[in-house]
Amino acid sequence: MKRGIGILCFALAVATSQVAAQTSESTDVMLVADQVYVAAGGMLTAEGNVEALQGDVRIRAKKIEYDGKSGIVRVTGPIHLEQGDVVRVIASYAELDSEFRNAVLRSARMVLDQQLQMAATEMTRVGARYNVLNKAIVSSCRVCDDGSPPLWQIRARRVIHDQEERQIYFDHAQFRVLDVPVFYFPQLRLPDPTLKRASGFLIPKITRDSQLGLGFKLPYFFTLGDHKDLTLTPYLAEHTSTLEFRYRQAFRKGRIELNGAISDDNIKLDQPRHYVFAEGQFDLPRDYKLTFNIKATSDRSYLYEYDYSDEDRLNSDITVRRSRRDENTRFALLHYESLRANEDNATLPSLVAVAETERRYFPTSIGGELRMSFLLHDHRRTSHVDIDGPDADTIVDGRDVTRANATLWWQRNWSLLAGVQGGITSQLALDAFNTREDQALNGTEAQITPSVAAHMRWPLTKVSTSGVSYVLEPMAQVSWSGGDTMNVANDESTRVEFDEGNLLALSRFPSGDRRERGFGAALGLNWARYDPDGWQANLSFGQVYQETVHPDFTPSSGLSQSPSDLLIAGQIKTQNGLSLTARGLFDGYDTIDKASAHAGWNNSKLEMEASYIWLRADPAENRSSRVAEWTIDGRYRLSRHWSTLADWRYDLASGQSAEAGIGLEYRNECVKIGLSASRRFITSGTVQPSTNLGFTVSLLGFSVRADDKSYSRTCNANAG
Repeated sequence: MKRGIGILCFALAVATSQVAAQTSESTDVMLVADQVYVAAGGMLTAEGNVEALQGDVRIRAKKIEYDGKSGIVRVTGPIHLEQGDVVRVIASYAELDSEFRNAVLRSARMVLDQQLQMAATEMTRVGARYNVLNKAIVSSCRVCDDGSPPLWQIRARRVIHDQEERQIYFDHAQFRVLDVPVFYFPQLRLPDPTLKRASGFLIPKITRDSQLGLGFKLPYFFTLGDHKDLTLTPYLAEHTSTLEFRYRQAFRKGRIELNGAISDDNIKLDQPRHYVFAEGQFDLPRDYKLTFNIKATSDRSYLYEYDYSDEDRLNSDITVRRSRRDENTRFALLHYESLRANEDNATLPSLVAVAETERRYFPTSIGGELRMSFLLHDHRRTSHVDIDGPDADTIVDGRDVTRANATLWWQRNWSLLAGVQGGITSQLALDAFNTREDQALNGTEAQITPSVAAHMRWPLTKVSTSGVSYVLEPMAQVSWSGGDTMNVANDESTRVEFDEGNLLALSRFPSGDRRERGFGAALGLNWARYDPDGWQANLSFGQVYQETVHPDFTPSSGLSQSPSDLLIAGQIKTQNGLSLTARGLFDGYDTIDKASAHAGWNNSKLEMEASYIWLRADPAENRSSRVAEWTIDGRYRLSRHWSTLADWRYDLASGQSAEAGIGLEYRNECVKIGLSASRRFITSGTVQPSTNLGFTVSLLGFSVRADDKSYSRTCNANAG
């Protein structure tokens, strides 16, 4: 008989599977065998290529017997059980009770989530929840049939797998490396690979820092219910005792995360040192969202010396925002704290409040797009000195400013003859300022500024016989803005970026406290090539002409003279993962005011990014000397298991390195070992050069997954 129905012994699949206990059970069973028969004593037998299916569970065996009188199910192997991609069980023989809650499997091996395998001479199933393995071996390393030991393994007198809690308990466990005992644990608990969150120790790390000395970090993870957790990391070194923490909580309509540390070290003996970074997001009624990002530290050098952050200015904000298709509204409170030795926080506009909204409409009577916006901005300094102090800048130490901007903007485009695209843009802006604690500018200033511009684009396209597309687009604009430059402080538009995005703008200042005046013109040219094989290139040119150059355009902005610097920008992307982006401002033929470039290359072996920046000396931007810097960050896969990492930041202006680091990583299917060394060469009034060494070992298959199978070894090529 080729097919039979209704053999209950298939519940072995459910009984030995942790996943079946968490899903709805199906009673539909299909049995396929070479022979299915009932003996005279009531023994039901299926034998010969026996295969049973129930839902996503599949079991294959040589023979299955069910004794109706004793209620015992016997399965003769080799037995192969599969449940989805999570559970694999192999055994030579199994015996179950009539309720299928208890079972005994001999010569059993279980593989969980394709990560962790547990082998024992005998595995017992207890209460439909626990799998008990006696004289067990547990490892996530590949085990070959040539008798060679796995790279690491845990041998235990007894192993209990709690499928409900998804925990693995070890009794009298030995941790072995290449079958050599290294550690002994009377009791040990580890999560199984299917558990996403569980309380316990995480990956430890050994560090060596030239300032803090030899240290050890051992994080412990606390699960505080399903929606929050806490990680505490004691960091003990020769010259510091530190407790790091991370707290996370998810809400029905939001989340928060806090990271921080508190230290008692030999660097600053007179005070405890600490930092806190807090961020979160919440959904509010009427499509509003609340976000916050708060940063604080005890002193200027703490973050840098402990490698918590490279930021030299801490930007904090609390923001309520609503963004819709035709509306953008924001209310924000911001705080800035400088960690730079040459900046005084009392004279910086450290507290800023902003309320703004912008809405757009599409009026049918006049056509085009209409936008209306309103902004209220206030920034304050903690200093109350109403004159410029003895520092190098020219900013009044205590100046506070409130400004209001209201703008009505309209634009309409037309398609003209021969594919020419033309358009008109008009704007009416009301700007009002109130300045306080400044002897020269105290009082209120207000002005209405009308602006109008006409632009033209002519996109020309061509497609070659090979399918390559070319686009050439010349463009031009003429504009006019009325009014006079107001006698108000320049606190917000001190850094102007001239690029492709604002080539045809009415004003290229980044904030509403400054506007361009008089007649102006702009010319540009875009060229692009698109290859269906993935090769792509873009190149843009642009230049601005001004009747009256605004005095607040700094020399390095590229806009301090007419005609302006020549803007050149380009991008290249290739099908083999190489990308290059560059932009520069050229004053004539021999002077570069600004230049930047970024290159990236990603393929199966290499991940690399490199950046270059050049800024000319510009006292108007508080830059007394030029800035030129290379930054390189890369990872190269030397072989299947070995990778090298490197990063380097080189200051071309001073002719010396600022930071450098190297690393070596070994990884296979069951372990990841990392060794790193880094050096910071920067010296300032708050930080000193430092060297850091790090060493980490991660056992894959428990709390750390090994999803990338390209690192897995094979039994005929374990080395490598």
